[in-house]
Amino acid sequence: MKMKTIFSGIQPSGTITLGNYIGAMKQFTELQEEYDCYFCVVDQHAITVAQDKAELRKNIRSLAALYIACGIDPDKATLFIQSEVPAHAQAGWILQCVTYIGELERMTQFKDKSHGREAVSAGLLTYPPLMAADILLYGTDLVPVGEDQKQHLELARNLAERFNKKYNDIFTVPEVRIPKVGARVMSLQDPLKKMSKSDENKKAFITLLDDPKVIEKKIKSAVTDSDGIVRFDRDEKPGVSNLLSIYSILEGTPIAELEERYDGKGYGDFKGDLAKVVVDVIKPIQDRYYELIDSEELDDILDRGAEKANRTAGKMLKKMEKAMGLGRKERKKR
Repeated sequence: MKMKTIFSGIQPSGTITLGNYIGAMKQFTELQEEYDCYFCVVDQHAITVAQDKAELRKNIRSLAALYIACGIDPDKATLFIQSEVPAHAQAGWILQCVTYIGELERMTQFKDKSHGREAVSAGLLTYPPLMAADILLYGTDLVPVGEDQKQHLELARNLAERFNKKYNDIFTVPEVRIPKVGARVMSLQDPLKKMSKSDENKKAFITLLDDPKVIEKKIKSAVTDSDGIVRFDRDEKPGVSNLLSIYSILEGTPIAELEERYDGKGYGDFKGDLAKVVVDVIKPIQDRYYELIDSEELDDILDRGAEKANRTAGKMLKKMEKAMGLGRKERKKR
């Protein structure tokens, strides 16, 4: 029986956070054991907003190294850079031509990212069909995403169904896979909003390359409340609940057990222990990252990944072009 396929992509827009690790990377290492996984550094999505050339190059390589450092095994999963597989941009254009402007203008992320800007790139409006192409090129069955990407996945499903109906039934209609726990790690300074590397307050997020002492300080300064009781209650105690979720996922201990462990103890003990748990998880990732970042090993992994992705995506692109009548018919061999 053929393994089901998973596709996921992350933008190279700065060092990924603990939230990204819990919501995505940690899940990926588990998924690669059961699925045929394609993990992509989606650098073409990053250029929908202005980027510094040198910084973008650095971030692309850094993200690829972090994928491996977090546990992605290149013998089990395919890791590649989006712009090194031209079929993505080509299929993205084809899917733009079956997407309606009204659908794109309704995208919540477009509204959020374009709000207050005088000049908005066309790419910011039209990148959802490119995201759909990323997914559909690999016959993807499941896409692990956070809540904030559900709308884009719904569009990808609609485009697959529309193309299948109008031209030829070639696409697998992907299912959304949202992790039940830890899909949304919240800001350490404002637990009502998601942890984000673009937060102006650097204390609000932890990156996977933060120094252990910095991690400890950030956790100790995390917003809690005044009653001093370590108890999970998302509505009444969002700060403590967020820290409990992080602790539970990283240590693998149920939240109820953690509540019991800290019964009668204050936030000082709780935060100190949590800081140690976070550092213990992140330190080996950092060690492996620094081994990889300037190595030929990383380039070899990315070369192999691009080669395999080009083969798979190229076949689907040919099917798309044939279904729409693009190009010429293949000549018969003499």
